[in-house]
Amino acid sequence: MVERKSTLAGGPTALDSNLAARQLATAHVTSIQNREVTPRWLHKLLPWVSVGGGVYRVNRRRILAPDSVQVSNTYGEAEIALLSSVDGEPKLPTTFVDYDPDPREYYLHSVQTVLRTHTRVTDLYSNEFDQLREQVRVVIDVIKEREEWELINNSDFGFLSEAAPAQRIETRNGRPTPDDLDELLQKVWKRPGFFLAHPKAISAFAREATRRGVPPPTITLFGSPFITWRGVPLVPSDKLPVSASGQTSILLLRVGENEQGVVGLQKTGIAGEVEPGLSVRYSGTDQHAVASHLVTRYFSAAVLVEDAIARLDNVLIDQYYDYS
Repeated sequence: MVERKSTLAGGPTALDSNLAARQLATAHVTSIQNREVTPRWLHKLLPWVSVGGGVYRVNRRRILAPDSVQVSNTYGEAEIALLSSVDGEPKLPTTFVDYDPDPREYYLHSVQTVLRTHTRVTDLYSNEFDQLREQVRVVIDVIKEREEWELINNSDFGFLSEAAPAQRIETRNGRPTPDDLDELLQKVWKRPGFFLAHPKAISAFAREATRRGVPPPTITLFGSPFITWRGVPLVPSDKLPVSASGQTSILLLRVGENEQGVVGLQKTGIAGEVEPGLSVRYSGTDQHAVASHLVTRYFSAAVLVEDAIARLDNVLIDQYYDYS
């Protein structure tokens, strides 16, 4: 059995044992398996925007001060004057769009590591499969897992922290019920995209819905089944935190620039790019014949309008029922 050690924290080079490498080269084996890897549905469902200069500015309409003499709409924004008429020649109002002079700026975040491989291993023991390619694949998988965690939990742009106070609600009794998800849909009613929840929270909701006689229907996305509520899929991600007391949160997102929703941000066209926003660069070989490759992912996320995301808190996942 091949011993694999982490290459993300400066540890020993993976597959650096001669015996292990020879066994891997002569035996019929699969590629390296990694228990950390998840489907990462969030990355597939988010629309990604290429950010040229590394900064993405979200310019919203300006919120007026409470003592402003201007007329505002229900959101506190400067009102746009309109006139509706059927006949005559009434005087048309003049208007302008008052936008925020200091827009929110989102800076791209990076996740990086240096993969170190001995040239003897990659040169001599790549007959079964490319040793370097396989090690890079495992590192990229782990980087993408960290990316999904950051998209949800990062304090600067993560979805949990980006949910505005007015867009946060709590469950009525701790258990995630259909009523609670309906409340979320009230918060994000303009073309909601998907719920995002921990797999245990999805199971808890399915139990509550089934107990009430309304088992949630299932649809197929990307070849996999997802349960839905009101036609909106519940997408699982184990990156949503669960507290020691069994509490978590459920998010509801609207996505896309055209929908004024949530978008993913990435930098494309970088040197050594192997896929959009992700690069692998050769960084040289040292005097011990160990080659280094810098693996980098640049990304962030932006919420274009506050009502593009809502958050349900105090979700208990450990309530079960005895139907006997």
